[in-house]
Amino acid sequence: MDHVAAVPAGRAAGNGDLTVLLTSVSSDSHTWNLVFLQLVLEELGHQVHNLGACVPDDLLIAETERIRPDLIVVSTVNGHGFHDGLRVISQLRDRPGLSQVPAVIGGKLGIDGPGSDGSRARLMSAGFDAVFDDGTGLTAFQSFVRQLTTGVAS
Repeated sequence: MDHVAAVPAGRAAGNGDLTVLLTSVSSDSHTWNLVFLQLVLEELGHQVHNLGACVPDDLLIAETERIRPDLIVVSTVNGHGFHDGLRVISQLRDRPGLSQVPAVIGGKLGIDGPGSDGSRARLMSAGFDAVFDDGTGLTAFQSFVRQLTTGVAS
């Protein structure tokens, strides 16, 4: 799968024990995607902190530092996820305590369709551990999350 990096080592092991920070980007006011993903993650047994829609970057950073999640999930459906995602991941990766926290982004990342402009590769090289655009499907996301829960902690 070219849209998923190797699962980071040293993450929590076991079934359903992750603390997940779920968020949208500052320009996205949609909430149904967040509710759906929260239910999916909770069904997998994880504790979810859903920040909701239109989350300012500084709030996302502050809550990530406060909660110290095992995984950050950024969901967007407004078509601006690529640009907002690049900005957000850059800020997350610039923080010493947050630089290694697994982070994924998914949804409608651009207005030209899934992967049409090389956005997936650019988001990955910017610091996301996985990118799940419109055409990826839920199974790939669930598989990534399960790998985090079954990896060997170091």
